[in-house]
Order: sequence, then structure tokens, then C-alpha cells
Amino acid sequence: MSPKPAEDRRYLMPFDTTSTQQLFTDCLVIGSGIAGLRAALEASRYCDVTLVCKENAADSNTWNAQGGIASVLGGDDTFELHIADTLRTGCGLCDEDIVRLVVRNGPELILQLIEWGAEFDKIDGHIDITLEGGHSRARVAHALGDSTGRGIAEALLRKVRNSPTINFIEHFYAVDLITDDAGACIGVIGCRPNVGCEIIWAANTVLATGGAGRLYRETTNPRVATADGLAMAYRAGAVLRDMEFMQFHPTTLYIAGASRALITETLRGEGALLVDCNHKRFMPEYDPAGELAPRDVVSRSILDRMLKTNSTHVYLDIRHFDKGHFRCRFPLISELCESFDIDVSTDLIPVRPSAHYMIGGVRTDPSGRTSIPNLYACGEVASTGLHGANRLGSNSLLEGLVFGKIAGVTASRQVNHGLNQIRHRMKIEIPPSDRSRLDTGDIVNSLRAVMWRNVGITRKQQPLTEAREIVQFWQRYVMDKVFDDTVGWECQNMLTVSWLMACAAEQRCESRGVHYRVDFPETDPAFATHIDLQRPL
Repeated sequence: MSPKPAEDRRYLMPFDTTSTQQLFTDCLVIGSGIAGLRAALEASRYCDVTLVCKENAADSNTWNAQGGIASVLGGDDTFELHIADTLRTGCGLCDEDIVRLVVRNGPELILQLIEWGAEFDKIDGHIDITLEGGHSRARVAHALGDSTGRGIAEALLRKVRNSPTINFIEHFYAVDLITDDAGACIGVIGCRPNVGCEIIWAANTVLATGGAGRLYRETTNPRVATADGLAMAYRAGAVLRDMEFMQFHPTTLYIAGASRALITETLRGEGALLVDCNHKRFMPEYDPAGELAPRDVVSRSILDRMLKTNSTHVYLDIRHFDKGHFRCRFPLISELCESFDIDVSTDLIPVRPSAHYMIGGVRTDPSGRTSIPNLYACGEVASTGLHGANRLGSNSLLEGLVFGKIAGVTASRQVNHGLNQIRHRMKIEIPPSDRSRLDTGDIVNSLRAVMWRNVGITRKQQPLTEAREIVQFWQRYVMDKVFDDTVGWECQNMLTVSWLMACAAEQRCESRGVHYRVDFPETDPAFATHIDLQRPL
């Protein structure tokens, strides 16, 4: 499908290459999460790399990941079991070849992380692995207790900073991918403090910009996850796939007035129970697997229980845990609970679902290539075929690790050394707008509320249509403007991707995986296919 937004913009800002500062690189990587860092390291073995990130290197979903990384590491586990669990959770939309590729590459790359200094938790000299919902075996490895993402990112960042062939630039806001007359990606236009607008010409570009959780009022994602990469790729003409599939995490700490904080499902894997406001355990009423049911089932069950009990949240009960072991095993969550005066030995932990992981994204092939020549994608911004309609817990860090390496090596080996020294002459002009200017801060707040209410955990036709029309109205007054700050560009990107998500959700008239339609509660074999969206060129 080729949707047509109310305001169809190719570039968000005007620029003239003759008066704009320019850099050149063989391979440009945008994003400092696990996928971007791993891509940069792999590409740096073959060519010069420039790695940029939006804010600090630590501002990523990877850094905040608590749960762990899934891989076949136990003696009673097999590749076939991990593959089967992933396919079952993906509800018929996984690419089995991709699933096999990722699962089989996992153990080797995790061992490589250990060689690079990642400190995975161990017992008797072996990696300590735990069980999570949807997994038939214990296979989730952790680092630094419940700070796995930070443990992995720190190891990768050390390697990146010590690489002589990687130029690492923080606080670079990538505004738009630049394409030539043939539609190939030739770099990016962006801005950074004390420098201003800057063009980075690149023979090949790897997009690893992460997810879109900040489109929702309730989310586990850091503030940088504003769907920038998805919007950039869409404007450049890339095919985006399965944009209706946003995964909601069942358990985030619910304290009125405080931002949501993830409570890892490893707690449920180790025996935590979900109870309602009457302190009654309820998950066995919804699924035989109880608290270890897949995330979409647990999220919908919690939402249903909240409605039935007229409550804003449910609770995690870990009062039967040894408090000392809990503090040692989950230091981040323990500190978080203590900061809100929650004594886990006597108190219940209030939780509710929040937007967590963008399953859809820029469509890629097994080599990480997008539909745009010279543009590659990996990590949460990409739709590789691994997750299908629902991501198996802890498969995301695994995917970022495997496809980061794949995208990095593919992009670097496609480099025609010397191409990056060609200076392209371009002048992009954007006519002034004669429409009223809306407050972007108000738009963003309202947008996040609309997405949570209308394109959230449960959906139906009329609210989806309403969301699409509301977003389209806002686009008329925002997408025609030229901004010179991140707040404006983020607002434009969030409107673009929210509109795409509402369009895709309207089209999928069934319930599958994380996508649940109240008006179409059953899975329809006719929809055992992907929904592709592309900007008219």
C-alpha cells in the first residue's frame, strides 16, 4: 500500500550543500544501541566508520534493558526448541529462515561479548540462565543482575571507543536521509550543538535508531525513542512493514505522577504472582501458563482485570521471595521499589502494561538491506522477519546482536572506496507555510494520549479511524512547517509514524499476536501476511 498523508514532505529542513559543513565516511551508522554498536564494530574491520547518536551513548533502549538476552546456553536446550518457541509466539508471521539464522548465531556472539568484557551473571563458572514467559527452557542470560542492557552496551562501547577506524559523534540529531536522483541513500543531514547543520556523506548507511515507544502516553522507553529512524526511512521511500504491531510490556511500575519503569518479567519467571486489587491471583483464569503466558496475553489479561475491578493497576506479589536474594538478584528493581517506600517483603508492587517494543519497522532482507540502495537497517527500527506478530521475550537483544553484525559486514563490503569523496550538489527549498502554528509540546502530549486510547492494547474500527483522522488534521498544521530544533522534528516524526501505525491497524481486520481487535477477536488465515507501507515517490 502507498498511503498519502495530508502533508507529504520529503525533507524536514531546507539545505544547500554549498554552504553546509560536510563530513565523509565509508560507512555511517546511526544509533548507539546494541545493533548500532555491533554494526559499527563489524564494519570497522573493513572500512572507516562514522557512528552517530541522538544524545549520549547511554540514551537507548539497550542501555535500559533489564530482562536479558535469549540464546541456547543450557544442556537441556536445543536450537530447535528455541526456534519452535519463537515461531509459536510469532503467530504465523515469522520468517523461519531468519529465525533459524538468528537462533543459531546467538551462542557464538554471546561468548564473543564475554571476550570483550561483558560481565554475564554466572553460577559455578557457567552463565546463569533463567526461564521467561513463552520459553520452553531456561535460556535467558543476564548481566549485572537486572541491568543486562547496560552490561552489554558498556562492553561494546569500550570496543567502539578504542577502535581507530570509528569516529564516534554524540549529540548528532539525524534529521533526514539524503537520496540521489536514482533513489539511493548517499548520507544524512543533521544537526549538533555548537556546529549547526551538517551533512555526512556515506557510501553506505546503517539505520539503527531504535523504537517508537514514546508515541504512547504509557511506555517503558527512554525519551529518545520518538520513531525518528522509521520516519526518516519512510520519507526517503523505504518500505515499512507490520507497523500495527507494537508490543506492550505487561508489568511496569505504576505510581501516579511518576514515569513508568519496567519491572522485568524475569520476576514472573522466578515465581512472582499477579494479583488484582482484591489480592486475588487471576492469570490462571486467562491462560494455562498463568504468569508465564506470552506478553500479549498477560497484557490483555491485566487490562481486562483492571476494567472488571475498576482499578488503575494490578499488583506483582513477591512477598514470598527472600528479600536479600531479591536485592542481590534484582538490584535496579530493588532500589526502585525502595525509592517509593515499597517494602517487597510486606507490600505488593503496583503494575500496569505500557508500550514497550516496536515489532514492525523498515523491511530488510537476510543481509540487512532495505528497499533503498545503500541503506541498511538493524535492531528495533528494522523488520527482519524474526518476531512475526509477537516478539518472544529477550529475543530483541539477540536480534540486535546478530543483525548488527550482519548489517555491518554487508554494508562495509559494499563500499567503493573513494565514492565517499564525491561532493554532491544539492539545494532543497521548502516554501513558507501560511497556516496557523500549533504548539508542538501540546501536540505531542495529545498525540501520545490518542495513541494510548485508540491504538493501544485493544483496538476497534471507529477509534482507529478517529485516531488516523485526528493525526492527519495535526499533520496539516505541523508537517508544513520548518523547525530548527529537536522538539519540532520529533513532533513531525511522531505524527508521521503514528499515522502509519493507525493506517496499518485499520487494515488488519483480525486479532493476531500483539494486535488485538475487539471487533475481530479471531485470527483470520486471510491475514497471514504482512502489511507494507511506502511513501509515493
